Amino acid sequence: MQFGKHFIDLSQPHVMGILNVTPDSFSDGGKHANVKQALEHALRMIDEGATFIDVGGESTRPGAPDVSLQEELDRTIPVIEAVSKNTDCVISIDTSKADVMREAVRAGAGLINDVRALQEPRALQAAAEAKVPVCLMHMQGQPRTMQDNPVYEDVVKDVGQFLLQRAQICEEAGISKDAILFDPGYGFGKSLEHNYALVKHLPTLMALGYPVLVGMSRKSMIGNLLNRKVDERLAGSISLATIVAQMGAQIIRVHDVKETADAVNIVKMLNLVK
Repeated sequence: MQFGKHFIDLSQPHVMGILNVTPDSFSDGGKHANVKQALEHALRMIDEGATFIDVGGESTRPGAPDVSLQEELDRTIPVIEAVSKNTDCVISIDTSKADVMREAVRAGAGLINDVRALQEPRALQAAAEAKVPVCLMHMQGQPRTMQDNPVYEDVVKDVGQFLLQRAQICEEAGISKDAILFDPGYGFGKSLEHNYALVKHLPTLMALGYPVLVGMSRKSMIGNLLNRKVDERLAGSISLATIVAQMGAQIIRVHDVKETADAVNIVKMLNLVK
């Protein structure tokens, strides 16, 4: 798949490193708040095996407050410019705002990663004009309230139908089918059982015909099951990354790049062995 100036072969799994330039993200808020720190962390993740760096300027953890357009631009654009200038990785912009999408792609981003699946005002048009791939994520509700009481008739079917509907709308707006990825949205308006059903049945979503990006790193679906605090979820995160890599997930979005890349490289080796 072509991501801006980079072509990435998605026949094998890739690691996406998370670069949150926010003061309040659930796991690493405030750690990479200035450009120098953010660039250093990006360089470290690339060295550890990340193909993608996902830059986010608005926390989407449960209960997160909204961030103004200007604040999100101020947080993300200088970081994208610095990472683009100093590295050769694919930069992803984690945003739902049309103007942030436009400016981020101008600054060097090669992927738009939107937790709201281009449903915000003008986002669809901005993404279509940007001419880079888009990742559409499923979320029931909004971050502030999404975990209050999520209900589905059939979570796997419901998520799949939503993503297919959004893909159709994107294609009608001029976004090529081969420039669309799906994200089931682990932890976004899902109970513990919903999340693990979406892990178990990930091949069903992959069979819809679009590459899949998954993000489960350090999330409460690990903490609540294993009774582990955020900084004690590495083993659970690696377990899930290994499982979905073996299932064929194309991009795995994580905080702990080095450890995840080791696991993914073992899966790649298994894929190569006759």
